[in-house]
Amino acid sequence: MSAAGGHDVGGGRMTTQDGGPIRVLIVDDDAMVRAGLAMILGGAGDIEIVAEAGDGAEVPPLVTAYRPDVVLMDIRMPGIDGLTATETLRRASEPPEVVVLTTFHADAQVLRALRAGAAGFLLKDIAPGDLVAAIRRVASGEPILSPPVTRQLIAHVSDGGADERGERARKLLGRLSEREREVATAVGKGRSNAEIGRELFMSVPTVKAHVSRILTKLDLNNRVQVALLVYDAGS
Repeated sequence: MSAAGGHDVGGGRMTTQDGGPIRVLIVDDDAMVRAGLAMILGGAGDIEIVAEAGDGAEVPPLVTAYRPDVVLMDIRMPGIDGLTATETLRRASEPPEVVVLTTFHADAQVLRALRAGAAGFLLKDIAPGDLVAAIRRVASGEPILSPPVTRQLIAHVSDGGADERGERARKLLGRLSEREREVATAVGKGRSNAEIGRELFMSVPTVKAHVSRILTKLDLNNRVQVALLVYDAGS
């Protein structure tokens, strides 16, 4: 495993049910923070810290070299910050999931990272058990930030360009079929697949198929982005 600047950080590989550990890249300019996160996550039998970085500039080559499943990304760093690094990663083919680390509950940069495709954000004072659980959820494809929390974040952050985003969001949602728009609206309300199925009288596999088509049609990464789009459209 590689540390910031290319040094080994050590540690053994554990085996999960799918045959391998959850591979995590930790990105933070504070070496003590990186050490603490590595200690917490390294203690979980199904998580492997494959690399660490202290600057956003180090992230793309480390992702290419170590193929992490999840990147824990600090927002505020000297050089290339975490927001820019997140936007760069999410534009790549088959990018890792990105989880933003922050000390603020309501932060304009966090909101921008979510719009860029981050799977959620975690506060740096998160309990160790909750951190491990969040990494597992993200690795399994679940966003760790519910749409209701996303809407609360938007409401507390001064965020310009609302009119332009609203027009764009309505045009994008217009690409969907009526049924897909119903599913998207339900996702925007924070409904689970099971809840959407009950409300719209469809099976969970059918809901999943609709969500997958919505993401593909609108070129989105996850349900958080769907919720943001629904919110922007005023739905």
